[in-house]
Amino acid sequence: MIKNFGWSHALGQNFAPFAAQGYLPARVAVQQRGLFGLVSDAGALAAHLSGRLANDSAPGELPVAGDWVAITARPAEGTATIHAVLPRRTLISRQAAGGGGIQHLAANVDVVLLVTSMNAEFNPRRLERYLAIAWASGARPAIVLTKADLCANPEHYTALANDAAFGIPVLCVSAASGAGLAALNALVRPLETCVLIGSSGVGKSTLVNALAGAALMATGAVREADSRGRHTTTHKELLRLPSGALVLDTPGMREVGLTRADDGLSTVFEDVEILAAQCRFRDCGHTGEPGCAVQAALNTGALGAARWSSFRKLQRELAFAARKEDRALQAAAHKRWVTLARAQRAGKKLRAKE
Repeated sequence: MIKNFGWSHALGQNFAPFAAQGYLPARVAVQQRGLFGLVSDAGALAAHLSGRLANDSAPGELPVAGDWVAITARPAEGTATIHAVLPRRTLISRQAAGGGGIQHLAANVDVVLLVTSMNAEFNPRRLERYLAIAWASGARPAIVLTKADLCANPEHYTALANDAAFGIPVLCVSAASGAGLAALNALVRPLETCVLIGSSGVGKSTLVNALAGAALMATGAVREADSRGRHTTTHKELLRLPSGALVLDTPGMREVGLTRADDGLSTVFEDVEILAAQCRFRDCGHTGEPGCAVQAALNTGALGAARWSSFRKLQRELAFAARKEDRALQAAAHKRWVTLARAQRAGKKLRAKE
């Protein structure tokens, strides 16, 4: 079964140390509030974390949808225990809403489909954020513009998306009419994993159903006043399409906070980076220095003011996220050190009594 979910010879080689301990490989197909649904050669299993994994893991080391894990299985009960998470090829992360730390969305993803609808929900600045997260993950991104059948001027939205996309595929699709679905299917090869990321109401679940040719995901209506939808997807679930590709739908996101996506930001704003490299002074602050190529482009309109403002805002956000992540890692390291020290003291007391 796991071969149908992306298991490969290379993964088998990496798993050898775990196999030597008697563990079985499995992939996290469902993640919902600390509960895990696994696919494995022992069947579909409901799993929980081992005490050691739950207590000793640093932030970000716990399983997420798409992860490969080492388990002990109880097929007769349909349950399992997760003991370890295998190294990840790619990892999609964001800063959680309300400053709640880094949230990992999906692991071992090949393609990130950034989904937005061609109505009042469309926002180029949000697309830039999505793109920075996607590029930083190591996966290859594409932009999917939905509800083409309801849009009077799809060319307008396509042009705006292409301005933000900087060379990645931009597809206009309609789940209702089927337009663009063949091109979308071609983006993801059999046994590859794609994840859909976007706000509520943009049609992610409807898109999954259209690709699958069946109603696999619940869908909801969109408010006419502001084109916003309700959260119909409340958890992350990995599904296998008839093509053999794997798709992961995620709950809608309106806040898209950046983590350490420096490389992703540079890729999304490559035009700005090229301009900055042409400034007369290497440490140019782009605030009025002589020979500033960025200010010259802003004055001629070659660089849009909104795009420049978005770049500066995301730069500041990245710097703040980096400082916050450093503090979180230091706190986690301190917690592990305290736990280890307590265990050592308890061991000394026990030996002294003996």
